[in-house]
Amino acid sequence: MLPKSVKIGSVATENNVFLAPLAGYTDFAFRSLCIDYGAGLTCTEMVSANGLLYNSRATKELLYTAPNEKIRCAQLFGSDPALMKEALLHEDLAPFDVVDVNMGCPVPKIFNNGAGSALLNDLPKAEKILSAMCSTGRNVTVKIRLGTERGKSVAVEFAKMAEGAGVKLIAVHGRYRPDYYAGEPDFGEIARVKNAVNIPVIANGGIFSRADAETMMEKTGADGVMLARGALAKPCLFSEILGREYVFDLYAAVSRQLELLKTRFDDIRIAVNFRKVMPQYLKGVACDRRIRLAFTQVNSTAEILSLLKEV
Repeated sequence: MLPKSVKIGSVATENNVFLAPLAGYTDFAFRSLCIDYGAGLTCTEMVSANGLLYNSRATKELLYTAPNEKIRCAQLFGSDPALMKEALLHEDLAPFDVVDVNMGCPVPKIFNNGAGSALLNDLPKAEKILSAMCSTGRNVTVKIRLGTERGKSVAVEFAKMAEGAGVKLIAVHGRYRPDYYAGEPDFGEIARVKNAVNIPVIANGGIFSRADAETMMEKTGADGVMLARGALAKPCLFSEILGREYVFDLYAAVSRQLELLKTRFDDIRIAVNFRKVMPQYLKGVACDRRIRLAFTQVNSTAEILSLLKEV
């Protein structure tokens, strides 16, 4: 694919290969690695509007950015238009160049509270939220799925509404809520969204290689792609897609991520979170089952590095 800049309101990205926000995985340290490999835009893990307004310490921690994040983007979720606008105006979001709104998360905890993909079932409320946020003059983007029921896409209608509300970019995960991450993304629906609006459309879903990215671009005509699980397994995927020379060493990458995390968090906290991070890194890697299991039980970063030497 041919890399190009993407304009998001008043800012422009270096290229059109973005990292999707993934709760529990895309912390500032991982985002820093992805930027080193060429990611054109990264975004914080999703942040609760209510948590931000209640000055939750955990919420504030999610907003920490890496020094190499030239364009700072935060993702916000919530279901109340007034509170979403108030959160956008919160001092902790003032340093961010772009604020993305999560209207695609399929997780029951988010959905059952009327946020995330639940808003695909209530376009009038979604419009109120986006209009309220865009009225601030900030660069607001939105990430969606195709709909909450298979075969019943609301993506085109939603995209037109979002553009009318003032949204600067829309990212479309080409699957429905019940799919989670299973099956091939619906290229046709993403293409319909692209053809329906004049704002940039970023395609997300099922991108694990340069060939996948090229297929996505060819079949959808999107302005760019957004990597999720593919990047968790190998952050160097950005360089691969962009056609840049790169060297990827798993031990060096994990060591770098751990060192960055140690500047903010204690060792045990990092290790516990890496119990789910390491299985992502090890996808496609030849590794003894005993070692894979050991990674899910680590209690220190030293254990992680020791085990990595056996991979």
